[in-house]
Amino acid sequence: MCKQKWNEVSKVIRKFRTLTELIFDAQDFIKNPYKGKKLKKHPDFPKKPLTPYFRFFIEKRAKYAKLHPEMSNLDLTKILSMKYRGLPEKKKKKYLEDFQKDKETFGHSMSKFREDHPDLVESMAKKGSNVPEKPRTPQQLWYSHEKKAFLKTHADATTKDIKDSLGKQWTQLSDKKRLKWIAKSLEMHKAYEEVMKGFIETHPELNMSNEDIVKSTLTKAERHLKDKSDGRPDKPPPNGYSMFCAELMSSMKDVPSTERMVMCSQQWKLLKQNEKDGYQKRCEQQRQYVCYLLSVCLQSISEEEQQRVLGEQKMIGFKKGSGGSKKKSRAKPSPEKPKRPISAMFIFSEEKRPKLQQERPDLSDSELTRLLARMWNELSDKKKEKYKRLETVLKAESVKKGQEERSRLPDTPKTAQDIWQQSVIGDYLARFKNDRPKAQKAMEATWNTMEKKEKIMWIKKAAEDQKRYERELSEMRSPATIIASGKKMKFDGEPKKPPSNGYQKFSQEMLSNGELNHLPMKERMGEIGGRWQRQPQKEKDRYKKIAEEKQKLYKVELERWLAANVLVVRHLFLQNEEDNDDDDDDEEADDKENKSEGSSSSDSSSVETSDSDSD
Repeated sequence: MCKQKWNEVSKVIRKFRTLTELIFDAQDFIKNPYKGKKLKKHPDFPKKPLTPYFRFFIEKRAKYAKLHPEMSNLDLTKILSMKYRGLPEKKKKKYLEDFQKDKETFGHSMSKFREDHPDLVESMAKKGSNVPEKPRTPQQLWYSHEKKAFLKTHADATTKDIKDSLGKQWTQLSDKKRLKWIAKSLEMHKAYEEVMKGFIETHPELNMSNEDIVKSTLTKAERHLKDKSDGRPDKPPPNGYSMFCAELMSSMKDVPSTERMVMCSQQWKLLKQNEKDGYQKRCEQQRQYVCYLLSVCLQSISEEEQQRVLGEQKMIGFKKGSGGSKKKSRAKPSPEKPKRPISAMFIFSEEKRPKLQQERPDLSDSELTRLLARMWNELSDKKKEKYKRLETVLKAESVKKGQEERSRLPDTPKTAQDIWQQSVIGDYLARFKNDRPKAQKAMEATWNTMEKKEKIMWIKKAAEDQKRYERELSEMRSPATIIASGKKMKFDGEPKKPPSNGYQKFSQEMLSNGELNHLPMKERMGEIGGRWQRQPQKEKDRYKKIAEEKQKLYKVELERWLAANVLVVRHLFLQNEEDNDDDDDDEEADDKENKSEGSSSSDSSSVETSDSDSD
């Protein structure tokens, strides 16, 4: 008997659990065999009343089946459905009255069933009519809107015909129209979440939690379309090989998918090392550019959306506020970099592990870890609070160290394309009426069609930016060498020293406008000296006057700054100034030398043509 009962029970309960858990399931089933969906199979459960249409259908089916024996059940159902729709209200009234009577008896029977079986009805309470309605998807909203218009033109259409026709129309719907319904669905979902949170708080007896709230109404494709409209860029390839494969596969549409990767791998092996490095460099540049676009996108969306996007963008190493930092593959961790703080569970494990190792020397490390994990799960919330407090302290320290480290790093170098795009983005946004994604695509297309001659200027600027980055990075890594080299120390808030004479002011202007960037530094200074000699006296006096005014302003600001600082800093500053007096004398000597060089070069340049200057 036991065996027979076990066979009967084992057909119903789950079989993908341990034997102990199966026995508990079997005991629950014996206590309450009609739990959940099986409740309607209970012998005392009252039957639901038939709808008016079904009453009409049962009554007339036999008659129509005899009249049309060649028809299938589906065709018969269609005919009877049409007949019921065309039925006058007087004849429909009979079926409606019968339905209302049965409905009342069903209500009485149901209340009696609840009184007789209160334990069985508990599971039904969760599915009560008070629970807020779930938000509809964009397709459902569009379907209900279009269904009314469709029925006006196709009055005889069945539900299947409507679904098939509108289903095809939805797939062909433009992105612009689809975004309208996506926005409506998101609004409904936001309102639903707020209502549900309030409902859960006011109905604790239902044992519902935030997990019961519908998380999203959008499909993956709809979510991608929404992100794209917000200006979120696509994820870049993780490495140079992936970029190479993506480019190669675009021209291999006729090749079977199984052979594509093999061919890509073979082609990659044939490339030279400098070509592979080129792909890797391009990949890193694209990653930086994507991070820049993503930081722009994050400013225009809500905080909740920001958290979701940042969680999905972990692959490219993007961190909010970092301006797009990139991960370096196989890079050794810096000893100065702060370590990631350990979690509360690991703090607990480190505390208990030595004691457990002494008590259970037979256990391996993995078995010990599993045992500690079980102990942590069984630990009460009060005891866990101690370790969680330690975790928050360690996390705060780690975040502080990380911020200090990041604040010292120089800005990452920009690519030639980035510099060019920054210079023209205003024109493109005006052309496309501030539609950033369209402007971005247009700029990328223009850059790809540009000739190498047009790109040279931007490539040079990118090379200068790269040098600037390397210089700042080397200065950051070895600040001691800068002080030892005899350069002037910089103090916080110290005013910038102006040019001491008219020639220095003139040379500063010439160097900053980038006109002579194509010349080496020595030739550049010689050219500046020559141009200074060719300046009329009025211009020289003007530059001299500007330099004198800046010197006066500098002295006032310097005195104000020194007065605001403590005596120690003042003493150090004045001592530093004395040490740098010799450097100023050297600078003046250099200026004179440049002027003399310029005068000689101006004599020779009068003989040369203007073409040599342009060369």
